[in-house]
Amino acid sequence: MARHLLHYSVLIVLLFSSYPANNGLKLFHKMQAALGGAEKIAAVRDFEQWERAETWWPNGRPRGAVRKRVRFIRPSILRIDQVGPGDSYSLYCDGQGGWEIMPDGKPQELTGGELRFAQGYINGLQLNQWLLDRDPDVVIGSPAANTLSISVRGDTKHSNRITLDPYTFLPVSSKGISLADPDHPVSSETRFEGWHPVNGIKFPSRIINIHDGKRLADIAVEETRLNRRLRQTDLARKPKDGKPVMSK
Repeated sequence: MARHLLHYSVLIVLLFSSYPANNGLKLFHKMQAALGGAEKIAAVRDFEQWERAETWWPNGRPRGAVRKRVRFIRPSILRIDQVGPGDSYSLYCDGQGGWEIMPDGKPQELTGGELRFAQGYINGLQLNQWLLDRDPDVVIGSPAANTLSISVRGDTKHSNRITLDPYTFLPVSSKGISLADPDHPVSSETRFEGWHPVNGIKFPSRIINIHDGKRLADIAVEETRLNRRLRQTDLARKPKDGKPVMSK
């Protein structure tokens, strides 16, 4: 589904690094500094972003343009509104449950695979990924030069591998297994380009999603806003007409 193509959080199955963990932490902290600094990242209370993407079917045929609005309040309040060919929808999740309005305009409770998708989306948001060194359940290693591997403690078979630019220490790519569709995981690569500052924190302006070696989405980030005092009541409000809320 097109909404899953815009989700750039990925996991990879690999043998965990034998490098000392502190090598990974040092490299992770260099990445944090390049992004703007851990304290600035942690100070972000809420986040709003507008994206536009060109998408393709797995056979290479163009699927069409997708527009997406993402709002997030720490630690786990998420709202997504998307307009795309055959896949316009709205979604709200508080981390444990929520609702979704599918293209037919009918609301339904967020359960099963759709709930797991929303939870994975929250965990994979860049603002959360960039502070994983503060999570005691996360192990950070460095299996190769300018490469990070991040896994959950006790589950070293599943980890995320991030390649950093050797000069700027900003992320270049992330390779793994996409859980955008939890029932059908696939190998995935996400590439990041055009880093630019927003309130002193750097975000990519272009994101390319590749699944099974096929480019499925080329995303342009149109605008990012931080600390706009978003309210949970607004994010949780269902659109009366059943249509995604794309207006600023």
